[in-house]
Amino acid sequence: MIGILIICHGDLGNSLVRCANHVMGVKAPYLVDLSITIQDDPDAATARARALINHLDRGEGVLILCDICGATPCNIATRLISPGRVECLAGVNLPMLVRALTYRDESLPAVAEKALIGARDGALRLSCEAAECSIKR
Repeated sequence: MIGILIICHGDLGNSLVRCANHVMGVKAPYLVDLSITIQDDPDAATARARALINHLDRGEGVLILCDICGATPCNIATRLISPGRVECLAGVNLPMLVRALTYRDESLPAVAEKALIGARDGALRLSCEAAECSIKR
């Protein structure tokens, strides 16, 4: 089982974990978040993230999901990438996380790819015209 670490600004990661557990109907094992605030020292946060990865890695690897590419949480996450053991995706959203949880018994690269598809396909423009609603991509 792939461990999942969410590294985000403020309470976003915790909110995503709670929402995913609600959607999935169970508390997902080996899913944790690391909140980053403006007061956090990036080096200390990186050390905390390494400890979390060691806890989450059950031998299959860990997928890190972070919010904004180029921001502090993502910069911390990129320090932790270890090909074949730790992969990182930016732009986390709930569809991405639910897909990662759904397919986490597959290989780390497969889970990362499924999560990316979930993120992309989960973002839709919705419109309602008269009484008929349709999805526009």
